[in-house]
Amino acid sequence: MSSLIFLDLSANNLSGPLPPRFDASPKLKYVYLSRNKLQGPIATKFYNSSKLLALDLSHNNLTGIIPEWIGRLSNLRFLLLTHNNLEGEIPVQLCRLEQLTLIDLSHNYLSGNILSWMISTSHFPSTLTSYDTMSSSQQSFEFTTKNVPRRYSGSIIQYFTGIDFSCNNFTGEIPPEIGNLSIIKVLNLSHNSLIGPIPSTFSNLEEIESLDLSYNKLEGEIPPQLIGLYFLAVFSVAHNNLSGKTPARAAQFATFDESSYKDNPFLCGQPLPKACDAVMPPSPMPTSMNNEDNGAFMDMEVFYVSFGVAYIMVLVVIGVVLYINPYWRRAWFHFIEVSITNCYYFMVDNLPIRSKFGFS
Repeated sequence: MSSLIFLDLSANNLSGPLPPRFDASPKLKYVYLSRNKLQGPIATKFYNSSKLLALDLSHNNLTGIIPEWIGRLSNLRFLLLTHNNLEGEIPVQLCRLEQLTLIDLSHNYLSGNILSWMISTSHFPSTLTSYDTMSSSQQSFEFTTKNVPRRYSGSIIQYFTGIDFSCNNFTGEIPPEIGNLSIIKVLNLSHNSLIGPIPSTFSNLEEIESLDLSYNKLEGEIPPQLIGLYFLAVFSVAHNNLSGKTPARAAQFATFDESSYKDNPFLCGQPLPKACDAVMPPSPMPTSMNNEDNGAFMDMEVFYVSFGVAYIMVLVVIGVVLYINPYWRRAWFHFIEVSITNCYYFMVDNLPIRSKFGFS
């Protein structure tokens, strides 16, 4: 075992827990234990494995949290823990994985925020060093790309970069600094509970081929700058709370159909059946004036009703007072008598004037 470089026990019927300690060869670079029936926590510690490049424990029944000691695997490039029963948050110790180019934590029960350790460009180096030819030809792993599980092997692996955090319980906003990972090929954050907007910095993901943000609680508009992602083949923001207009039907975005945007109640524009002019009228001024007219009409109607009720109430109050109080009743009739007399003499005094202007 002292000269062991490549360990592949995947796709067997291995069961039970991982050993508490893995005293492996100091030359060990690749460990593949996927598609078995391994159970229990990831308690195994890879002592003397500083050269480890790939750790694949996917498609098992592992439980517990992601152990902190993985952060000591300073040369690790591929970390695959998908399809297990892991829970808890991503340990901050993983920030030490400065050579990481692919991480798959999908289909677990992980929670918490997507931590800032994922946002450093050093984790996805802009210039990838070449691997040993023999080791590169031997290694392989499975990773979901463009919504299809694919097995990658051979020299292509050294150029592959991706993040898959789908089907977990992650919350909080998407860190905009993820846009710094300019050479990433795949980003899948679907089926979580992420909130907030889609970062406009995603327009910097110049080499991305698959971007899936569906089944979250994202809000706001889709950044129009995303139409500059010319290698994008798969795009989905379906089942969110996005609003506004879909990106222009240009470049790669001309190939995406309704399924990429569906179930966003406030999203409009092609290829959705909801036209944006039905939500945002092109001539809002007439609509606004109509609303004002309707509002004015309703106010006048209320005014007339209120005035009529108040007028009747005043008459009723006056009648009640005059009926109960004799003094005020006599005063009222005296006032009416004086008013009639004054009107009579006013008309008599003005009769000559009325005759001069032709009135009889």
